[in-house]
Amino acid sequence: MAGGATPVVLGIAGILFIFTALTYAEGTAMFPEAGGSASFARHGFNDLMGFIAGWALMFSYIVTISISAYTIPSYLGLFWEPLKTSPLAHTGVAMGIVLLLMLVNVIGVRESSQVNVWLAILDIATQLLIIVLALVLLFQPAVFCQRVTGYWPSTANLIFGIAIAAIAFTGVETVSQMAEETKRPQVRAPRAYMLMIVVVLLIFSGVSVSAFSAMTPSELASEWATDPIAGIAHNVSATIVPDEIAARLFSDPIQFFLASWFLDVLRFSLPVLVAVLAATILFIATNAGLLGISRLAFSLGRFNLVPGVMGKVHPRFKTPYMSIVVFTMVAVLLQVPGFFRSDLFESLGGLYAFGSMLSFALAHLSILALRWKMPKAERPFKVGWNIRFRGVEFPVSAVIGLLGTAVIWAIVVIMQEYSRWVGFGWMGLGLGIYFLFRWQRKVSSTRAVK
Repeated sequence: MAGGATPVVLGIAGILFIFTALTYAEGTAMFPEAGGSASFARHGFNDLMGFIAGWALMFSYIVTISISAYTIPSYLGLFWEPLKTSPLAHTGVAMGIVLLLMLVNVIGVRESSQVNVWLAILDIATQLLIIVLALVLLFQPAVFCQRVTGYWPSTANLIFGIAIAAIAFTGVETVSQMAEETKRPQVRAPRAYMLMIVVVLLIFSGVSVSAFSAMTPSELASEWATDPIAGIAHNVSATIVPDEIAARLFSDPIQFFLASWFLDVLRFSLPVLVAVLAATILFIATNAGLLGISRLAFSLGRFNLVPGVMGKVHPRFKTPYMSIVVFTMVAVLLQVPGFFRSDLFESLGGLYAFGSMLSFALAHLSILALRWKMPKAERPFKVGWNIRFRGVEFPVSAVIGLLGTAVIWAIVVIMQEYSRWVGFGWMGLGLGIYFLFRWQRKVSSTRAVK
């Protein structure tokens, strides 16, 4: 979609990611409760705004489940090619993954957070290794510049590419959702966001340069669209010539033999390692979306923003099974077009941008409203670089973040018909449920209900 402007698009998305993470760090430290942007909007404005932010956030969680599970078969296609080439096999496996995780979350099988942490560290280390190898073996400044300028997209595709790059925002809400279950969230949540900023920007810049060093933008947008890291690994491994590289590095026979052997093993194992790790991390991301849905639904139900049945807990498994089942089935439904459409990944990216950018824009707006409404409230973490207006300090990052996310959301609405109709359909359905629910409770749609 973004063609040669992919590094530029990722750079702009990275800047907006920084501003959004800073906003969430301040809001989460101030209100360490599940709900994320819904919580910020409820405190900053009223219950109706809290519901709108929460419902948009729920949509982004649903799409996260769909798009993460839909990407897994692309990486596993290394072991069975139909998973990459057959829409039937690809989409069927993706649906099966979502349904399996729905069952796991309803039963309430506990995930091993320690294992997830080590897998994430191993995945990041592998990506960094691939980036370094691509830069050492493949990077040529002239070729890189030619691929940027020679494949420069239209203005419309450049702008929409920024919206699709917003998929990288996945995870910003996760820290906020977990704050209520964390010791000293006022300190640990901001630290987690700062670490997230460093890691995301490092990976963003490295992958964009490595991808253009390893393949042309057209190859990246077609053959490797859903598994770009696998594409980089494939081209890197094809470039490694063990004996030649070892001969340049070592003259000692033993050192030469060991280096050649290591490079030979690396050449064959790198694509396999990437496929396994990427599929595992995406599996964890899919499950994280389901965990986010359960926590968000419980939080919205606790504050009477959705009917109580959505937060109903199973008598045996002690999980909010109704919300898990209902919203997971919506995620499966969003994958159905994959059986007959080749652009489902792009469509899901637009849907994610619709929900996430709307909830992020409301998060920025809520932080600004809280600065005005509660200027002297305790803020364990306060974003710096402020502008003063009528004695109140407003963070510039939140202002820019609000404008950026709102513009991206508007672009998605204007440019992608599928996202526009599905997104507004989702929001309209939610608002109908909300107003009916509050009317039945005989309470105002904006007033907080205990």
